[in-house]
Amino acid sequence: MTDETTGAPPGDPGGAPPGDPGPRGWRAAAGAALYGPGGFYRRPEGPAGHFRTSVHASPLFARAVARLLCRVDAALGQPAVLDFVDMAAGRGELARGVLAALPAEVAARTRAYAVEIAGRPAGLDERILWRDEIPEEVTGLLFANEWLDNVPVDVVEVDAAGVPRLVLVARDGSERLGEPVTGAAADWLARWWPLPAEEGLRAEIGLPRDEAWASAVARLARGLAVAVDYAHTVDTRPPFGTLTGFREGRETAPVPDGSCDITAHVALDACAAAPGTPHPAGRPYPPHSPSAPAQASSEAAHGTPGTARELPRPRLLTQRAALRALDITGARPPLTLASTDPAGYVRALASAGEAAELTAAGGLGDFGWLLQPAGIPDPLEADA
Repeated sequence: MTDETTGAPPGDPGGAPPGDPGPRGWRAAAGAALYGPGGFYRRPEGPAGHFRTSVHASPLFARAVARLLCRVDAALGQPAVLDFVDMAAGRGELARGVLAALPAEVAARTRAYAVEIAGRPAGLDERILWRDEIPEEVTGLLFANEWLDNVPVDVVEVDAAGVPRLVLVARDGSERLGEPVTGAAADWLARWWPLPAEEGLRAEIGLPRDEAWASAVARLARGLAVAVDYAHTVDTRPPFGTLTGFREGRETAPVPDGSCDITAHVALDACAAAPGTPHPAGRPYPPHSPSAPAQASSEAAHGTPGTARELPRPRLLTQRAALRALDITGARPPLTLASTDPAGYVRALASAGEAAELTAAGGLGDFGWLLQPAGIPDPLEADA
């Protein structure tokens, strides 16, 4: 069992003993550095003090998520209580923006949760329920913006004999190779990130993220779960991995001492298959694969013992496509508006610039969106 917010064992982020435990796997080291006592994500400035997400880039992002929530609401038949769950909520910026953008009638029925390991920030809208774990049952929209990239993962590197080995890291960031990768981690690597026998090639074992996503989806009774993140697929895995750090707005070397964010891009295609549903390209996990714990979690929450819950096929698309389907296009306003309503033209031009940043190729527009409906059709399928 793991903490659904961090991917670390409950009550023991990263599984680290007190003091400096010496070199250990990146999952344990990053878990302690990010979520342990005094860890990066417990610091008062929050994530916005060190990096900029789509939520911070423009209020248009929250408005788009509000439109998506309205589509989910319609597909659910406008329930008396509509859940909105903001995973890895930071300081509640997205939840606050979504509530502000909703039509009054929908906002009155919306129960907003901010799921975050840090404490509730002062002055947060009292309508937002602050939790350190996902609600037991969700009917509505579960939205995970840049959550999975901060679920810690182990890193492996191919040695001189062509064998993938666990990378061990000390608190100062120095590394050495450990034991060969075996068991479920080796199965995951073979299926989702096969490494040629070439010394120095690296990969990140995404199994904890698959399990975290499956656990989140298992809480979704009806509605839509969305994960938005830096992503790659099995056909485009980077040969040396993506592990990196961020400090005060700048990319830096990842050092697991609590001074910086530690992140790695997400194998969203593997996450898509984790809840026991067919892979988007029709390639399910093989038998006896790491999907087993995720299926068991889904069964316990919503299925008959021994029978995985059937979910609609998940879908992967770019943020550019998703936001355009939600009316965020980046189109410039007509020049005629400048003469009839100069102030309105300036506002529209600024909005177009923000939309262009959110959808830009080579930037935020290339983020992956993983959509997993439960009990409703995909609300973006007709548009994206």
